Amino acid sequence: MPVAMRVSCLLSATARSFSLSCPAAGPLCCRLLGPGSAVRVDFFIPDVEKVGGFSMCSSPGLLQREGVVELAVKYAKHPPAHWVHTTCTVGSKVAMRVGGEFFFDPSPSEPSVDLLLVAGGVGINPLYSIMLHTADLLRLNQASGGRDYNIGSAHLCYSARNTQELLFKSSIIEACREFPDKLSCDFHVTQQSTDVDLQLLPFVNHGRISEEVLRKHVDPQKTLCYLCGPPPMIESISKTLMDLGLPKDRILFEKWW
Repeated sequence: MPVAMRVSCLLSATARSFSLSCPAAGPLCCRLLGPGSAVRVDFFIPDVEKVGGFSMCSSPGLLQREGVVELAVKYAKHPPAHWVHTTCTVGSKVAMRVGGEFFFDPSPSEPSVDLLLVAGGVGINPLYSIMLHTADLLRLNQASGGRDYNIGSAHLCYSARNTQELLFKSSIIEACREFPDKLSCDFHVTQQSTDVDLQLLPFVNHGRISEEVLRKHVDPQKTLCYLCGPPPMIESISKTLMDLGLPKDRILFEKWW
């Protein structure tokens, strides 16, 4: 499972160094001194040769409001992730570089699009960020009486082996219930061996994400799809979407290995 930490950051022109301000324990929170947001964050850890690359799983609005970026870091033997879980403590310092091309950043003047977000396993992290950002934009639009952003709908298809491995599920459901006409989700479990919690039951489907499920949320003229997950899933879903008429340039993906 991911760990969470709160980090105070000092920015420089080429890298961002920061000190932890709370114990390591479950998404990584980076407190940045400056504007902007990143989809992917690279960690350069002293005495660790490999670079750690982690996905943003918070809304850019959290950075604007509180100066915090959340990163999900799953426990693994990969040296940077292992360091985060086993060595990182209050006062630890690393260098940080931000960037990435996998993001949703509409301007108020753009026409609305309907988002289809497809996640496999820990590929939920950047898609959860996009869903939270969409919810923030919807709140801004409500506050302005519809003058700020022209926001369409967002539907999340999220696949994992079982409901225990569905990260952020409670927050996802909460966002969908806050905007029932705009946000929706399907959870897909492939190896569920126990009964599904009653609160999750309306959202859970058994089996992989199918063509039939995707067809309900694809409009070749309006849908913009973001995919994140293991490469075989990305390739299969991309092909299905193109077979359904969605243009290749409207299918954006980030693979993890």
